[in-house]
Amino acid sequence: MTSTYCGGVTKLRPDTIERLDEEIAECRRCPRLVAWREEVARTKRAAYANETYWGRPVPGIGPADASLAIIGLAPAAHGGNRTGRMFTGDRSGDVLFQALYDVGLASQPTSSHRGDGLELYGTRITAPVHCAPPANKPTPAERDTCRSWLVRELELLRPRLRAIVVLGAFGWQALLPVLAQGWTLPKPLPKFGHGVEVVLDDLHLLGCYHVSQQNTFTGRLTPAMLREVLARGAELAGLG
Repeated sequence: MTSTYCGGVTKLRPDTIERLDEEIAECRRCPRLVAWREEVARTKRAAYANETYWGRPVPGIGPADASLAIIGLAPAAHGGNRTGRMFTGDRSGDVLFQALYDVGLASQPTSSHRGDGLELYGTRITAPVHCAPPANKPTPAERDTCRSWLVRELELLRPRLRAIVVLGAFGWQALLPVLAQGWTLPKPLPKFGHGVEVVLDDLHLLGCYHVSQQNTFTGRLTPAMLREVLARGAELAGLG
């Protein structure tokens, strides 16, 4: 079976998560995002001047047989775009991985770089946009262009997937058209909210405020709130 992916080229659909991750990392579909991520990788932040930035699309992380998925927004310019791993190397990730560790879904409470020993248990972290966008704001067109990657990722995860925790309204809105290709969505479509739970056939969908500094520094999202949603997701996924 074939499908159209990068650059309008028809190619075989990735048949494993590992192959999917490899193809995502080579994608150059969105000119604005390609230019931005590569410019950031060249100019760097002063604190990371001696590091070699990843500067490519950032694949998801976690096991191919995960029963819980966590959906974010997009990699951070000096986080995932630098380290090559979702939520790794930035303050949002610091909050997320501490919470994952606290509820038993991660092997360690920190994630600083690829190869640091981090292991996720039954959990996969991904995003609707795989390139770091300027001002952390991908355009609707960029979101839609990246959609087929998430469609295929959820197809590959589906045999075991039982719950998805969505971090933020952007991820929620981006995910609904993806889910519509494999699950039955209620009408009207469910609205995002922190703590919202929706049942879609064999899948539980949960909303959680994003772990952005804007939310965590102001207390809109506290560590306890995040742990509660993650623990609920783990329970519904059979991991609790």
